Amino acid sequence: MKKLNLIIILCLALVACKSENNQSDTNKEDTSKSYNQNDGFITMRGDFVYYADAAVLQTSNEIYGVVIDENLKALNKQTEAFKKEPTDMVPVTVRVRKFKKKEGEDGWQYRVEIKEIIKVEAPDPNKKDVIKLAN
Repeated sequence: MKKLNLIIILCLALVACKSENNQSDTNKEDTSKSYNQNDGFITMRGDFVYYADAAVLQTSNEIYGVVIDENLKALNKQTEAFKKEPTDMVPVTVRVRKFKKKEGEDGWQYRVEIKEIIKVEAPDPNKKDVIKLAN
């Protein structure tokens, strides 16, 4: 009798765990854009700025020069809504192709070419990392 009760309890526990996993899967955000595709590109999250003729993506570990093309211009258009000044940096999540800069070229050691724009976010208004110079 004890064995039968133990088997029933184990079966109930397994069924409860299975249905719990299914419920958490339905709560996940369903997006058409993937962070982990097998296409050779890297998903990066960082602060983006495009000013005059230069663009930069600053992650928590590195700063990258961004290739100026149509995808960069599309990303810049999306970030304009969040900028108060032209030099404001906006948090973005993008899929990129990362490569080293050419020998003899000026700029950051690594460059990125934007392949897909995943998310553009509003900057944190409480972030106090901006230094402004007064006249």
